[in-house]
Amino acid sequence: MAGVPDVSPRATWQELAQDPNAMLVDVRTDAEWNFVGVPDLSEVGKQTVLIPWQLYPSMQVNGAFAEHLHRAGASPETKLYFICRSGARSLAAGQAAQAAGFPHAFNVADGFEGPVDAEGHRGTVAGWKADGLPWRQR
Repeated sequence: MAGVPDVSPRATWQELAQDPNAMLVDVRTDAEWNFVGVPDLSEVGKQTVLIPWQLYPSMQVNGAFAEHLHRAGASPETKLYFICRSGARSLAAGQAAQAAGFPHAFNVADGFEGPVDAEGHRGTVAGWKADGLPWRQR
């Protein structure tokens, strides 16, 4: 297995716009989707696929993760771009996807909010939001 390559948020956006079969899979928790927001792919005619990697509040790994990918329409040929808050859970989800037979798994570098800035806030230094890519509150 070659591993899960990091892809910048902007490169991910371009791939989602160009490849009609590519999917963005947000692996954060439902609490994060509701309170922090989600990537908005309506400009490219898609919806972000919401599949938690860990289940809130126990934070146990979602044992049905691969099944959820299948249900969302993913196939072994689908390019899957995984995003979380800052890039750690999405990397683990990408590795699990590869192990489950989805070889084209990519990790969105810096995630949705990226690392904290000097004031301890996310969303300003790097990541989907800091790059000015479309997002919305749920």
